[in-house]
Amino acid sequence: MPNLVLWGAMSRTHHERPDNPYITEPETEFEPVESLTETEATAQAEQLRAAIRYHDRRYYVDADPVIPDRSYDALFSRLQELEAAFGLDTTNSPTQRVGGAPLDELDTVEHVAPMLSIDSSGEAADVREFDRRARADLGLSHDTETQASLDAYADETVEYVCEPKFDGLSVEIIYEDGQYTRAATRGDGETGEDVTENVRTIRSIPLVLRGDVPDFLAVRGEIFMPRDAFQAHNRERIERGDEPFANPRNAAAGTLRQLDPSVTAERPLDCFFFGILDSSRSFDTRWEIHETLPEWGLKVNDRTTVVEAIEDAIDYREDLVSVREDLNYEVDGVVISVNDRQRCDRLGSTSRAPRWAFAYKLPARTEETTVRDVVVQVGRTGRLTPVALLDPVEVAGVTVSRASLHNPNQIEELGVDVGDRVRIERAGDVIPYVSEVTEHASDSHFSFPESCPVCDSPVEQEGPLAFCTGGLTCPMQRKRSVEHYASRSGLDIEGLGEQRLDQLIDAGLVESISDLYDLRQSDLARLEGWGDKSARNVIDELEASKEPSLDEFLTALGIPEVGATTARALAHEFDSLDAIVNATEPELQSVADVGPTVAAEIRGFFENERNVAVLEELRERGVDPQPVEAPTDAMLDGLTFVFTGSLDRFTRSDAQQLVERYGANATTSVSGATDYLVVGDNPGANKLENADEYDTAVLDEAEFVSFLDENGASHE
Repeated sequence: MPNLVLWGAMSRTHHERPDNPYITEPETEFEPVESLTETEATAQAEQLRAAIRYHDRRYYVDADPVIPDRSYDALFSRLQELEAAFGLDTTNSPTQRVGGAPLDELDTVEHVAPMLSIDSSGEAADVREFDRRARADLGLSHDTETQASLDAYADETVEYVCEPKFDGLSVEIIYEDGQYTRAATRGDGETGEDVTENVRTIRSIPLVLRGDVPDFLAVRGEIFMPRDAFQAHNRERIERGDEPFANPRNAAAGTLRQLDPSVTAERPLDCFFFGILDSSRSFDTRWEIHETLPEWGLKVNDRTTVVEAIEDAIDYREDLVSVREDLNYEVDGVVISVNDRQRCDRLGSTSRAPRWAFAYKLPARTEETTVRDVVVQVGRTGRLTPVALLDPVEVAGVTVSRASLHNPNQIEELGVDVGDRVRIERAGDVIPYVSEVTEHASDSHFSFPESCPVCDSPVEQEGPLAFCTGGLTCPMQRKRSVEHYASRSGLDIEGLGEQRLDQLIDAGLVESISDLYDLRQSDLARLEGWGDKSARNVIDELEASKEPSLDEFLTALGIPEVGATTARALAHEFDSLDAIVNATEPELQSVADVGPTVAAEIRGFFENERNVAVLEELRERGVDPQPVEAPTDAMLDGLTFVFTGSLDRFTRSDAQQLVERYGANATTSVSGATDYLVVGDNPGANKLENADEYDTAVLDEAEFVSFLDENGASHE
């Protein structure tokens, strides 16, 4: 029996009709795609998009799903099938949430309105002083220098909106005609990083608003990683041997700033909306905004409320402290805002903070315990991270037995050693850290190892961080290199995700990259969770990966400082892997996008004996990287392009590949060798400044297209 949805209490809009079969009957059997006309496919795709948006909201925003996962997956797969067969994909289709092409950098964009910070304190007296100033500035009381005069006007109160102060990452998100257009981090309050493609992957953020929406809307929200999702994600990272995130805020910030949106799509981010920066519709109160945002499909926090006086706001904070550990998101305070927006305008702002809002901070969560040992973990890049093993202690309802010490410099600054009494803090952190030593057991501090605890290779310090120099001779780094080689960032070997690779490594079937090509179907089929079909598919995928393009192979090797763009530039310049392996540093530096640091890293990688051995082992197993085909038409031969900002007709990756197809180089930074900087919407300021410095020709998108036409380079 199909799952049915009760429609009565729901908002009826053009895109969410009660007769949409994929809402009311999601398990409908689909007719073959080839039997549809384009008109029929277009109509079905639009119904599927509306249904998927509805079910996304029920699952990610309302936490009240109405269909099972298998039914949702069927709707999603059908939409993907239609979009692929009829070319119906659109920018804000639900299918675009999986993440687009990797970016070379995050551009800087200007906010439509300043994103101010908020004055804060953990003292109730300061909160009352904020209220006193607000009432005085609004003319609700006389000059209240004394408590007596304050008491005389105590009845003249201001209504406040109280809401949790989320410990996440503040963003500006813009909708035009109800369509998701742009997202940016807070940055310095005036400008922020363009994270449009990354935010697009967060399923609780609608790509299309519903209801009677304004023509233009810029909303402010807080992106965060839920606590349970953070713990599960960190557990996966630790099991893979990767370094765990220190806290949910770091996890959210690091995820949102990923250059590869597909990585963001795989991580569990969420968002609460709490303000409007600019809108073609006006509002009388902040509470009206809070009630309207959900009508448009924007998620708000259910603990937000209106109080009649400042003492009620203080009580609200105490109530929040009492339930803090039960919340599935991190909070570090309460935001208290004047409700009446006309009063907000009268109060105005300083250069950095509004006078109509104040943050009442929550107390930090700390306890003392004893350090029993310090261990050093080895991460994927060889980075060494010290971890303190503690006498178990309960910190804000959680039993803590280990805490991060971050790096050798922090150990020295703290002066921490085994046996010391230390203060453990979880102020907004799920993974605790040592904030200070309260009692030293001796005059010494822990001596950071001079050799890797896994492979005994020498340790080198780079800035505050320490690294194992063993490279692929280190079993832990070797394990991580295998995972990178098979990952989407490497050769994208389908069926060999991180969990399955860990299973192969734990079973002793794989130690290094070359071992992948020694796997047999019978070996895999015997493992738990595998079958003959899945084993055969992986063997076929590995066989197909034996002739990767040279640039893909270079990327998969994980050479420090060599990403996809640099690998592509190397592959265009050199016709074989041997030519790159044997190239001198000056020869490498002749390649666009390769400077002295990158050239030294490449030479160091290929001079490492273990790396050379791995390359030989791969060749013995038939791995033969193929030269990148030279452009058949070299209309742009010898030219170097840099792209910045958002283009309408191309993604940045497509534009780079386009000019490379006609013999040009596409690099990520402007230098004296750059011929043209192509500028889209919201370009990076540094690139424009460098173009001016080097007298580089600047083209807008229309001029770029005309340039292609004039040189006979097709761009359709």
